Amino acid sequence: MSDPLATVADMTIEILPATPDRSDDAEVALDSGDGPGCQCQWWLLTNAEFEKNSREQLTERFRTEMQGDRPPGLIAYVDGEPAGWVRVGPRTDQARLLRTRDVTTATAEPLDADDVWAVSCFVIRTAHRGQGLMKKLLDAAVTTARDAGARVVEAYPLDPAVSKRSANQLYRGTVSVFEDAGFDVVDRPKPDRALVSLTLRD
Repeated sequence: MSDPLATVADMTIEILPATPDRSDDAEVALDSGDGPGCQCQWWLLTNAEFEKNSREQLTERFRTEMQGDRPPGLIAYVDGEPAGWVRVGPRTDQARLLRTRDVTTATAEPLDADDVWAVSCFVIRTAHRGQGLMKKLLDAAVTTARDAGARVVEAYPLDPAVSKRSANQLYRGTVSVFEDAGFDVVDRPKPDRALVSLTLRD
């Protein structure tokens, strides 16, 4: 990624792809909220598939993803320490999204469109919250999607201004962060849930 370094106050923040050599760092980045138990596999599996996998199996699936041709997400580092995570990739690779009513009834895009990418999961480690990492991860995710040829980026954030949520529940991101990044609200399948979209090319 171009120019991944950004300095905030006395911190150095770096956003890098989750490549095989960073698999241990990705595990550390997931070490908050539901991250350790989910291993960022929730959106990839049907509910039945997810339930029958142990944490060890989910971890193995996650590590196998990082061995593939396309990193499954990005890792935020603060002063060299893994501090956060975002999943970004083709929506068609995230099977649960394509079976989720809030998505299927709200999207304006064909469900089989492989040039529609999804930003579906954030994890910010507790010690690094309040530093603007979600925004920086989102900006880097959009750049990653654009560089890979995505036409549209979708996401499914919550709106804590409508319904109060814990920090851990905001793994989808917040509506305000996406709007600040230029995303438009396409629909609100529920008052506190939105489907947002950013067109990268015609």
